[in-house]
Amino acid sequence: MADIARDDDIIEIALPPRFEMGERVISRTIIRNDGTYTGKDIGEVLVNKGDIGFVRSIGTFLQQFYIYAVEFTGSGHQVGMRAKELCTLDHLPDEVLAQLGEKAQRLTDLR
Repeated sequence: MADIARDDDIIEIALPPRFEMGERVISRTIIRNDGTYTGKDIGEVLVNKGDIGFVRSIGTFLQQFYIYAVEFTGSGHQVGMRAKELCTLDHLPDEVLAQLGEKAQRLTDLR
């Protein structure tokens, strides 16, 4: 069996989840099927960097990490992801919204 990289010094579940159910998020990375997504080949891309989805549920893994079940409306895939693989679209700091300018309005339109 393959070793699981646990990032032993990090225990996410000691803190509240970073995202809430229903929150809009964007993928920070490409997610490929590791064999747990039925009906897709191992290695097949499930989520592309920049895909937008909604947090559907929050679970834990290895009593250490939060796993966010994110539904990506564009593809219809529901994929479990770690917080480091996601970025919020609903709770961006004011300075980030200011830098986005007109693009920030497009984010509002995505609701």
